[in-house]
Amino acid sequence: MENLSAAVWLNQRINSEVFKLIEIGATDELCGFSKQELSPFLPILARSSLIQPPEGMGRAALHPKDTLMAIAENDRMNNIVNILSVDFLALEMDVKKEMQLRQKIGSREQDSILLQNCQGGVAVDFEKNEAQRKIRLILSDILFILSQIHEPRSEYYMKSSELFDNWIFLDEICDHLSIALVELPSVLSLVDVCEALLHVKYGPWIICRLVANLPDSFTEICYNLISNGDKCEEESEGGIIRLEALKLLCRLNPRMSLLIRSRCVEMCRMPALTMFLSLEDNDVEKNLIPFCTGILLGNDQQVRNWFSAYIRNGQKRKCDSANSLSRMREALFLYLEKFLSPNSKSIDSSNVVRASTLLRLVCALKGIASFKFNDKEINDLVSLITLKAPNTPPGYRFVILSLCTLLSCPSLLTTSEHEKIIIDWIKSLIKDEAARGENANGVNSSFGEILLLMAIHFHSNQLSAISELVCTTLGMKIAIRVNSMTRIKQIFIQDIFTEQVVTAHAVRVPVTPNLNGDQLGFLPVHCIYQLIKSRAFTKHKVPIKDWIYRQINSSTLPMHPVLPALLEVYTQSILVPGTSTVGSTKVLLELTNEPLTDNEVLEAFKTFHNLNLAPQLLILYYLLLYEDNRLSNYRNLIQLGKKVKTYSGKLFSQIPIKFLLQEAQKHQNNCGGLFPSLLKLLTTHFPQLCIVHEWLEDSTSLSVDGSSKGRKCQDVDIPKDSFEKAFAVISDQPVDAIKLLETCKNLSPHNLWSHSKEIVSQIRKILPPTVPRKVQDLYKDIWYQLNNVYPRHLWEITSNSLLPDGSLNLTADELTMDPLQILRCDPQVYRCPPVLNILLHILAATLASSKYFLTKHLMENLSPVPPGTVVQTDVEKEEMKNALVALQDSAAVQILLEACLPNQDDKEGLASDLTIKEVQSLICSFLHQMFISDPMLAKLVHFQGYPLELLPITVRGIPSMHICLDYIPELLAQPQIEKQVFAIQLISHLSVQYALPKSLNSARIAVGFMNQMVSGLVSEERAEVFIPALSALERLCVAFPPLVEEVTGLLLHLGKVCSAQNAVERNRMCRVVRNSYLLRKVNETQATIMKHVMLDRRIL
Repeated sequence: MENLSAAVWLNQRINSEVFKLIEIGATDELCGFSKQELSPFLPILARSSLIQPPEGMGRAALHPKDTLMAIAENDRMNNIVNILSVDFLALEMDVKKEMQLRQKIGSREQDSILLQNCQGGVAVDFEKNEAQRKIRLILSDILFILSQIHEPRSEYYMKSSELFDNWIFLDEICDHLSIALVELPSVLSLVDVCEALLHVKYGPWIICRLVANLPDSFTEICYNLISNGDKCEEESEGGIIRLEALKLLCRLNPRMSLLIRSRCVEMCRMPALTMFLSLEDNDVEKNLIPFCTGILLGNDQQVRNWFSAYIRNGQKRKCDSANSLSRMREALFLYLEKFLSPNSKSIDSSNVVRASTLLRLVCALKGIASFKFNDKEINDLVSLITLKAPNTPPGYRFVILSLCTLLSCPSLLTTSEHEKIIIDWIKSLIKDEAARGENANGVNSSFGEILLLMAIHFHSNQLSAISELVCTTLGMKIAIRVNSMTRIKQIFIQDIFTEQVVTAHAVRVPVTPNLNGDQLGFLPVHCIYQLIKSRAFTKHKVPIKDWIYRQINSSTLPMHPVLPALLEVYTQSILVPGTSTVGSTKVLLELTNEPLTDNEVLEAFKTFHNLNLAPQLLILYYLLLYEDNRLSNYRNLIQLGKKVKTYSGKLFSQIPIKFLLQEAQKHQNNCGGLFPSLLKLLTTHFPQLCIVHEWLEDSTSLSVDGSSKGRKCQDVDIPKDSFEKAFAVISDQPVDAIKLLETCKNLSPHNLWSHSKEIVSQIRKILPPTVPRKVQDLYKDIWYQLNNVYPRHLWEITSNSLLPDGSLNLTADELTMDPLQILRCDPQVYRCPPVLNILLHILAATLASSKYFLTKHLMENLSPVPPGTVVQTDVEKEEMKNALVALQDSAAVQILLEACLPNQDDKEGLASDLTIKEVQSLICSFLHQMFISDPMLAKLVHFQGYPLELLPITVRGIPSMHICLDYIPELLAQPQIEKQVFAIQLISHLSVQYALPKSLNSARIAVGFMNQMVSGLVSEERAEVFIPALSALERLCVAFPPLVEEVTGLLLHLGKVCSAQNAVERNRMCRVVRNSYLLRKVNETQATIMKHVMLDRRIL
């Protein structure tokens, strides 16, 4: 009877509304509550009513009259007044002594300073004595518990107390303890007191009463109880008591429940409390499901592991109704039963989204937390996922999630009855998808694609791909065991889908209109990709080209990430034979997939200027992939006797490759990572479009709508004959030409290209020096804009326009085979820097194109000889190809070097000199690019030699000339005197330009070589070598003064030899004159060295 009365009394909840009003200080609203509702808050109300109010404020301002009357009428009011009259100063000193005593090792409960002269037991003493004695009795027990809870124990410590175990004293205990905590803040901590109260019988209830009278400490107490809690509190007695305390506190202040739940998650403590708080309002849809889903699918791995461990451990314990996990699963499946109707086999459209959310949570519980279903729950889940969904996007999403639930929860197929239900359901899905067909009402994503994709993966035994597919669809990473999918795999490949059915069905699936990267879910393109990858179309001889071409043309930006991968496997299926296992042997599959035709390719580029460039970019990627795979597998295709399609250079010249590449670079975020792959293929197969210095230049980048940096394009109609009229009087009246060119500069790419022939045909008219430089620069800018559209065709018409009248009409292929033909242009080009810049660009592109053409020619014309000699023959061909490339490059360099020399047509004057210097600068910059790309070319050119007058120009103008220092000794060792003189002059100029230790060593070698030649040459050869070499000695001494002594010795030796030969051969006047001239040059050189090297040196 006593226990029943205690239970009834303790189950009376503390009014949370009263707590809220007291917390915010709205005591004037308390008069509406009953005496019983105000009773738990009597200590705080009584104390606040008895304290002295602030100056100028009456007592009625703190508490209204009605509230004061309710407080005064309470039977416990007199006791509280007595408690407030206790001498708390003396009590504080005794509490401190008690705390010191309890800190001593071996202290007993009877050894207490607060508890003296206790006769008849604690309960009797508490009942008979006054307030001061009662507080001492309470604090004595609290301090003793605090001294005991930190000692190591095998079981949870529960204090047996006559005082705290008797429910009759609880009101008085709470009153005394509430007042003591307020009056003794320096010695009593509410946090410590609450921890101690967890070890007495009615501890959670007392804690709630204390916090009710100390509302400011609510958050602190809750956070402390959580931080000291367990990761799974229901596994221990202390955890259950702590859980009960926090539940009572959350009922006291329900507004803080979500904050407390978040704190539990943050600290990974007390998961059962989070469950009880989520179930508190019985709102599964808005509370429990979002909370569990957020925990399991959040980004915090530590929180996910903590919650998963709670579920796994909870399933190991004996199930009872009070268990938080049992209550959670009961609430979830009661919520699930709301979607099931015995009279209907379909789900209402209003419930589809909620059911989908529940299925996703079920998959997360099963896959992440290893949730186990009982038989009733399995029946409910099977009934839910096999419901007929409405033909709406949410309905399709529900079906897709149902399929993923089936794969992630293998226990749903444990009985034959369930298998039959599932098989009938999947077959009904196939019928619904077939009936839907073209009547998709604009809905691009349905369950048909994922069904087809699952069947494809099952046929190819890619069970890991199935797991990845399920994880991607569900948006979570779950572990699906491969061996658990054996039965569902048999259902798919034997009872529902065969491979032939899959391929025949896939090719009839409509393409996705306006396919782009923003479309989520599984689409037909995913299925086609997997079927091509597994060579299913090839095996069953199902043509797929038309479907792919239609899908490409139906794509938009941002590009769907599967499309590039689709083209990769498609090109491989065209060119790389697959294998199929027949019995125990592997046989090659016949290549049945067809490539795109030229007309199909060109059809896609008729409207390349439109805002949507996705089809054009994909076609270009396909062409480059096809070319790369064709050349890589050419030898195997020849051995198999297969003839494959080759796309001609003429086809590529009609494609705006560079324009598309620039657009892909500018809009990389919308191209699905296509740009890096495009650039890689272009550098391999179209090196002429990937010239380094052109990419590094800060040129104006055009966009699809024609806009560029700092300007807007304005498409205007320009008459065809306006170019002829404006350029006819360009020297006398350049204003018309300037206006026309500025108008052209603002045209969009496709509009500007329509005038390309008229513009390029006028290029020779801007060559004369009388044409203003502004006209030439504008023309060059426009030419480079045209170069961004159809560069190969532009090079062709530009080369023909620059050739002298009567020359042959060159084609792009002829330029590729013989790039040097472009250098046979009008000589005025070499004195017009803007046009020369264009010429050098075309030359660099055609040289790169020629080099690739030769490499491609070797790959397409393999040696038809026995296997033993193939390698040797191909090596010889490679060497011949390299020799031809070196010949072309060196010839181009020599022709350009000759153009740097002034000719008889050059006029004297400042303008002419500046023009020549600019021409030399352009050519030197071009040669520098050639030398750094192929250092052996620099060696070849200098071994061939060029006019000595060009050495100052090349050494100062070509930064990479320092590489010549590596082969100076080899050049000096050449038997031709001309090359020896060239080497000496070269080292002298290099020494002046690069005064390095390496140059000093080369200079010493040159001086030593000349010293040996003094005695080893006859008179004619000596003069031929030393007369031009003496100036080189001057430069060597200027660059390296330490060489003066060696050079002086050389000159002295040379002078003695000349004098001695004159004395011997006086009757041969020609030799005497030659030696005398050489001797005079030697003296002049010595005098110059002494003047400039020694006399001009200053100390300061």
